[in-house]
Amino acid sequence: MNLPLAHGIDLVDFARIESMIEQHGQRFMDRVFTAREQAEAAGVKNRIEKLAGRFAAKEAVMKLVGTGWRGGVAWTDIEVTNGPMGEPRLEISGEIRRVAEQMRIGPIALSITHTANFAIASAVAVRAGS
Repeated sequence: MNLPLAHGIDLVDFARIESMIEQHGQRFMDRVFTAREQAEAAGVKNRIEKLAGRFAAKEAVMKLVGTGWRGGVAWTDIEVTNGPMGEPRLEISGEIRRVAEQMRIGPIALSITHTANFAIASAVAVRAGS
C-alpha cells in the first residue's frame, strides 16, 4: 500500500498575485512561472486565478519537501500544467527534484481549487517504490 510520505498546502489571495505582477511585471513572471505556465495563462479570462493556483501549488510542493524557497530552489523548478481533462500536472526539476529524490519521494499528487478570491493547492507525496 502506498501511504503518504509528505503533505504541503498553500492558500494564495488573487490580489497578492495581481499586485506582484503590477509592481514587478515580466521580471516577477519569469522568476516564478515557466514559459509554458505563462503561455497556458496568457489570454484566458481567469488569468490571475490560474496564476494564483500555480503559485499556491509551487508553495505547497516546497512545503512538502521542506525546503521553502531557499537553498538553491527556484520557483521554476516546479512546473504546473493542465492535462487533457484540465487536471493539474506537476513536473519537478533542479534542486527540488534532488531533494525529493533524496527523500525517496515518488509521485506527487496535486490538487488546486479556487474561491472567488483565493486559490488553494494541496500536494501529497508517497515514498518511491512503496
